[in-house]
Amino acid sequence: MASGFFAILDDIGALMDDVAVTAKVAAKKTAGILGDDLAVNAEKSTGFISSRELPVLWAITKGSLINKLIIVPIALLLNVFFPVAIKVILVLGGLYLAYEGVEKVVEYFFHRSKSPHVEAKEIIQEGDVAEKAKIRSAITTDFILSIEIVIIALGSVLEEKLGIQIMTVSVVALLATIGVYGIVAIIVRMDDAGYHLMKTSGGKGVISTTGKLLVQSLPVIIKILSIVGTVALILVSGGIFAHNIAFLHHIFPALPSILREFAFGLLAGLALVLIIFLGKKLMGLIRA
Repeated sequence: MASGFFAILDDIGALMDDVAVTAKVAAKKTAGILGDDLAVNAEKSTGFISSRELPVLWAITKGSLINKLIIVPIALLLNVFFPVAIKVILVLGGLYLAYEGVEKVVEYFFHRSKSPHVEAKEIIQEGDVAEKAKIRSAITTDFILSIEIVIIALGSVLEEKLGIQIMTVSVVALLATIGVYGIVAIIVRMDDAGYHLMKTSGGKGVISTTGKLLVQSLPVIIKILSIVGTVALILVSGGIFAHNIAFLHHIFPALPSILREFAFGLLAGLALVLIIFLGKKLMGLIRA
């Protein structure tokens, strides 16, 4: 009996070792998309009043966990029974990301997006409706990015046993959520930490200077993340198209992959923005 118990423990230990190795490989392959995920979600998690930042971030984090709980089993099942569906889902998600990224660019140049402080004031005035809308948008974007993360992680362990595939993808999905939103939480609370340091130090010394630096750095970081997040949306979408649409492999072959992917994402986003704009105009004419 005892020997059987210890044999089970040995098997579990060996399995954990295998999962640790495969998870490390999968994490390396998803590092790029995780960086994009961080930039996009940090940008989407800002613009709220201070007292609502952590509750909103927690709501988005819970949504992200639910996304993973939905995506991981479906991806594993589709990989076994209907693998072509994964490519279709990825491409549709890529179209959404391309549209969202290019829409932000169009909004900036033609409508001048409001600053996070202005948006925060509007959220106060509009109440829960505006806040919930931003949370839904963030969770939807997270869903698309989570699909990409899960598929890449799954692709790195296709030769492994099903049990290792399940555990590896689950570990990467969980770490992605905890890691990304943990860092986002640190970013959005930088100014509060800075004010606390300034208050406790009496406004003097290195601690106070550090606090001031944190407070002054936050708007700059948010601006940078807004830009990087928008570029990331377009790049991720273009990467999805480049890797999953066969005829695109032969377009712009001489260009570096990052430029090709950005071009694909930008063109697809522009086309979708134009189509939706014309569709809204047409619907307006019909209603008139």
